[in-house]
Amino acid sequence: MVTGALGQLGTELVTELQHKFGTKNVIATDIHPPRNNDLNGIFTILDILDKKSLDEITGKYKITQIYHLAAILSANAEKTPDLAWKVNMDGLIHILELAKEQNIKKVFWPSSIAVFGPDSPKDNTPQNTVMNPNTMYGITKVAGEKLCAYYNNKFGLDVRSLRYPGLIGYKSLPGGGTTDYAVEIYYDALKKGTFTCPLEENTMLPMMFMADAVRATIELMDADRENLSVNTSYNLAGFSFSPVEIARSIKKILPEFQINYKPDFRQRIAESWPNTIDDSCARNDWKWKVAYNLDGMSREMISHLKIQQPVEVC
Repeated sequence: MVTGALGQLGTELVTELQHKFGTKNVIATDIHPPRNNDLNGIFTILDILDKKSLDEITGKYKITQIYHLAAILSANAEKTPDLAWKVNMDGLIHILELAKEQNIKKVFWPSSIAVFGPDSPKDNTPQNTVMNPNTMYGITKVAGEKLCAYYNNKFGLDVRSLRYPGLIGYKSLPGGGTTDYAVEIYYDALKKGTFTCPLEENTMLPMMFMADAVRATIELMDADRENLSVNTSYNLAGFSFSPVEIARSIKKILPEFQINYKPDFRQRIAESWPNTIDDSCARNDWKWKVAYNLDGMSREMISHLKIQQPVEVC
């Protein structure tokens, strides 16, 4: 079962899980119904705060693994911090309690580079370091990591997690994250030929192409548990770039593209996050290796978005 299945990660993860396990063996859930062609296979409405419905769905379909993706993301969490805490924390504990009670074999829960704060090392941020985030999203992710480790140590629950960098894909619209500018820029480059960036031009952030993120998720869930040394959440690195660098990459394909800068509240969030990530634990424990670089991602994004129907970017 996948919660938050209509989000950026969920949309692509569900497809890969269907390829792996069979379409009839993957249950996609979200609080809203899918639009046409968003998802194939079995879908059911689920509010992650409704524990009764959650129990009923997992029992009905005899769920053995849960990928719990439902959350309020960083930029939106700053607008509604009380809702972000409720959705992100109550939703997670509902999943963990359910997994304990129903003997779910494995749970995946996504963490984020948002766990790091202004006093964390900026460059090559290590697996274990100071984590004092100054955003509600980051606070929920730190608390969530501790909660997952608690259920692992206390009850033997097999919970696995990745600290995702900014994720960039073409199959769904951004969902309210600080790094979403790096998705929106491709839409605007094709539709308008120009983009107004909410971050300053040299703001460096860790990013990853969605295909790599999905592959990393499945590889971690497939890994032998005895090989895993981290029971909070694994650092995961793709590649880092700034707005001026992604604009330069786009201009290699769309030479007329122009970018301008109008930083907003997301600049402060971005400044609290790392420039680059050390993911040596992931590389050592389950042989993680990134496949895409910035220019490779730009080619994929632009080629696929060119053939999709025009979409309004909020």
